[in-house]
Amino acid sequence: MSVKMTAALLLLQLSGLFGSGNGGNVLVWPMEYSHWLNLRAILDELVKKGHEVTVLIPSASLSYEVEDTSAIEFETYPSSYSTADVEKLFMESIRKQINEMPKKSFWRYFLMLQEVVWLYSDYFESLCKDVVFNKELMTKLQTSSFDVILADPFIPCSDLLAEILKTPLVFSLRFFPGSTYEKYSGGLPLPPSYVPPAMSEMGDQMTFMERVQNVLYVLFFDFWFQTFNEKKWNQLYTEVLGRPTTLLEIMGKADIWLIRTYWDLEFPHPVLPNFDFVGGLHCRPAKPLPKEIEDFVQSSGEHGVVVFSLGSMVGNLTEERANVIAAGLAQIPQKVLWRFEGKKPDTLGSNTRLYKWIPQNDLLGHPKTRVFITHGGTNGLYEAIFHGIPMIGIPLFGDQFDNVVHMKIKGAGVRLDFLTMSSTDLFNAVKTVTTDPSYKENAMRLSRIHHDQPVKPLDRAVFWVEYVMRNKGAKHLRVAAHDLTWFQYHSLDVLGFLLACVVTVIFIITKCCLFCCQKFAKGGKKKKRE
Repeated sequence: MSVKMTAALLLLQLSGLFGSGNGGNVLVWPMEYSHWLNLRAILDELVKKGHEVTVLIPSASLSYEVEDTSAIEFETYPSSYSTADVEKLFMESIRKQINEMPKKSFWRYFLMLQEVVWLYSDYFESLCKDVVFNKELMTKLQTSSFDVILADPFIPCSDLLAEILKTPLVFSLRFFPGSTYEKYSGGLPLPPSYVPPAMSEMGDQMTFMERVQNVLYVLFFDFWFQTFNEKKWNQLYTEVLGRPTTLLEIMGKADIWLIRTYWDLEFPHPVLPNFDFVGGLHCRPAKPLPKEIEDFVQSSGEHGVVVFSLGSMVGNLTEERANVIAAGLAQIPQKVLWRFEGKKPDTLGSNTRLYKWIPQNDLLGHPKTRVFITHGGTNGLYEAIFHGIPMIGIPLFGDQFDNVVHMKIKGAGVRLDFLTMSSTDLFNAVKTVTTDPSYKENAMRLSRIHHDQPVKPLDRAVFWVEYVMRNKGAKHLRVAAHDLTWFQYHSLDVLGFLLACVVTVIFIITKCCLFCCQKFAKGGKKKKRE
């Protein structure tokens, strides 16, 4: 067969993927900040492949940005919250999680966490109502004939939209507190004997007492900690759909769950056919640095550089914490690039430069980078794994504690406490990670695991979105567990039946024995009388 004929057949196959030869029509339900950055990587790739992408965002938003040349379209709807209200909500919740909650006892910590989550829930509920009760918008969405909804389920409602629009649904997420929704909506089996729930800060190699603690965590998240005040969401879903229903039931209809971790960082556990782990899908090879930054990096000599960032959601630190950090960094031999906003610390050393923004991925891929000091956000952690850079984790809130625990257990770095660490602690941490070769070796090992995949994470994520569009869903991958009650799932009815059978047999045998004994006793008495 000629080369031209082969190429023509290949093009024909590709054009036939969506019948008409046109790309699919994708509706996106996003989440702010790092969630958006991760989701945007998928959207950019979908656009490159010829799909139309429409992102549904409120008029009051903070971080939904794209390149000027991007073909991603935004459908903006009127929001009940102002931009100032949204910013205050996010910043105040972060302040509580960083400065107040770590000082509380175990129970008080989770009480405050639930209070914070429920404040988010009120905001998320308002977003949902702003959409589903907007008749003009819903009419427009219904006539747009979307092929799939791609959503970050940290904000509920995408599942409700999918139910109303009769559209397949793909979730992209890191996790929910306690892994409750992955377990009860997704049907993911997570045995507490070796699978720690999200936010427990535990590993998979547990002692007996740790397994006791783990079971208590599971019971706590399952029966007390209602992630988004489910009662309110159940009422809203019931009102909108006009029939009794629940948040868990509608979320359980999602076709594919894309989890933003991978087996380099994640502990092994059972998975289902409609779950795929695509951590690091946003990572890419390093590009050349801007000249000013490159010159500073090269000036570091054999000691190299340290990259320091506490993420996009943490701007100004208190002067006390900023000075402690700056004093610790001033003592190390490496040059430091610190992503920082606010007043310049008085203790800042000559080896440290402050930047409002740094090309983090490109710096982590630079041969002179020795350590990444990070808050432990999933995106930054995976960029470090991608490039094989050891880390110093300073978790602040959310999934960061679990991420840093996983990184520490894997031997790719150390952990510090943000509120209690001293300048000496930070200096010693950098010295440990840079002088002990095991940290670099373990970081490189994780990097090799990450790269040793038959298909790149981004390609897999895009594949599943297109797969759902081609097959108009993926219900054939949905386990039958969704159709069982909790006691059927755990076979409690079967165990009860078997127990009843055993009790019945024992009862009959006992009765028979007693009857025979009585007969034998009567026969013996009769012989004695004779």
